[in-house]
Amino acid sequence: MHVVTTAGHGGHGKSALVRALTGRRPGETGAWTELPSGRRVAFVDAPGDERSVPDMLAVAAPASAVLLAVAADEGWMPQTREHLDALGALGVRFGVLAVTKADAADPKPALRQIRERLAGTALRGAEAVAVSAETGAGTAELAAALDRLAGRLPVPDPAAPVRLWADRAFTAGRQTVIAGTLAAGTVAVGDELLLMPAGERVRVRTIGCADEPRDSVGGVSRVVLTLRDAGRVEAGMALVTPGAWTHTTSVDVRTRFGEASGRLARRMTLHIGSAAVAVGLRPLGPDTARLTLNTRLALHLGDIGLLRDPERRSIAGVSVLDVRPPTLVRRGAGAARARELATWPDRPDGAVVLRRHGVLRRSELSLMGCAPPAGAVALNGEWVADPAHWRSLFERLAEETSRHAAASPSAPGIPMEAVRLRLGLPSRELVAALVRPPLRLDAGRVYGPAAGRVYGPAAGPAPAPAAEPAPTAVAATPPPPWAAAVGAVRAALADAPFEPPSAGRLEELGLTGDTLAGAERAGAVLRIDDGLVLLPGADREALRVLSGLPQPFTPAQAGDALGTGRDVAVALLRHLDRLGLTERRQGENRLNREG
Repeated sequence: MHVVTTAGHGGHGKSALVRALTGRRPGETGAWTELPSGRRVAFVDAPGDERSVPDMLAVAAPASAVLLAVAADEGWMPQTREHLDALGALGVRFGVLAVTKADAADPKPALRQIRERLAGTALRGAEAVAVSAETGAGTAELAAALDRLAGRLPVPDPAAPVRLWADRAFTAGRQTVIAGTLAAGTVAVGDELLLMPAGERVRVRTIGCADEPRDSVGGVSRVVLTLRDAGRVEAGMALVTPGAWTHTTSVDVRTRFGEASGRLARRMTLHIGSAAVAVGLRPLGPDTARLTLNTRLALHLGDIGLLRDPERRSIAGVSVLDVRPPTLVRRGAGAARARELATWPDRPDGAVVLRRHGVLRRSELSLMGCAPPAGAVALNGEWVADPAHWRSLFERLAEETSRHAAASPSAPGIPMEAVRLRLGLPSRELVAALVRPPLRLDAGRVYGPAAGRVYGPAAGPAPAPAAEPAPTAVAATPPPPWAAAVGAVRAALADAPFEPPSAGRLEELGLTGDTLAGAERAGAVLRIDDGLVLLPGADREALRVLSGLPQPFTPAQAGDALGTGRDVAVALLRHLDRLGLTERRQGENRLNREG
């Protein structure tokens, strides 16, 4: 079965057409007909008045095609234009034109007008039929045109993950009924789905399609599902396959239709599926923007939606480029992000995504709607890496181990956790996967190449030892009183940069009172709280690590990512908050976005 939405100015006979074709009122979920070839098509009727544009968008977005109606006696109207713009922004490319009320006026002038208005749009080549629902003239020809249209529509993947947008819903007692258009995938009785945005698990009790009970149904279909104990369900919610979508409140998008991103209002409504979500918009480049949503949506890369400003009645089509966008906290980060997104296609694939993130789990790619690219480096079955990024990590690790061995010849190996933090890797198992000759892993430490050799793409023979300098009569400057203590702290923090020495250890080293204050003034240490001392730059390194977490995050999640305890993580977050780099809301933290 295919699903066709109606569009056109109010009073131009859309509902009458659906009644003539199906024998049912358009508002009924079972408004469908069998076409001459035996194909079935269901109709969702979009209201045509000016105030009902959101309702029209709710039913039009998941549909396969459009039946655009223009009355012969009135011709093209403003609401027809608004519906056409919305369809263009939503990427609707298939349709049939119906010149209605052909018994009331000659349809030829209206048809010429329609062809002029559709020139340059995706519907410019759509088949047109003059029809009268009053007399029945042209109804058979319209059904035949819809049949030819249905034969050209893409066939959806029955194995695709399910996302059923509810455009009608009601609850009676413990039973909930929802109706919507299943665009792809398959739903079966007994399936467990997630009800978004809450993410609650619900089970499908019954399925109805084309007035028949079904054990299962595939897209594209107009379906009615009953659920039990689903709680509050409203139009605009979605039922989705668990573990198959990214649930997000922040996306980067490309504007594909309408005004440039910089001219759009900073507060708009995003229409995607049957949902209408308030969003904050931050322009990035001429055709890219960051959207912050006021609720979670289940999205994939390449999803198409429409931004609408109800006050100005302006719209813009958008395609989702990133469902896990990076935080923008540094000066110039927005401009750099715009340059990066300018090179991306409207539907990024696994190669683009992996190049952006470097290393990901296969399941993370799947959540974004991507497959691992053919050239990806497979790691331990679960992980994949971008080849260039993986080579770069190996070269960095070789340099780190050589540098560490030169600085600490008595303990030349770097602990795996320290390597993980320095390279920004999400798991220690990736450190183990990265190690290969001439590097080696022994007892939880990574050792570099042989002493005296620098390993890397530009490495050459070790330089000859420099001649000993001649003695000088100038007396050496005495080290500051805190130098030895800071050296001991630096050695202790080399392997665990976010595990500060205890107060007792600082006292034992003499790094307290005026001595500690002097070291802090000299920039030799970073004091994040009373008795908590780290090395300079630890706060910026922490910010880099925390930028890889899903936003917002808890102090416990921050502690896990940094390899430290909750108390230290809280103190570090407070320090970052004082610098204006993070903010705390309702027990959770997030990195501030660049203003």
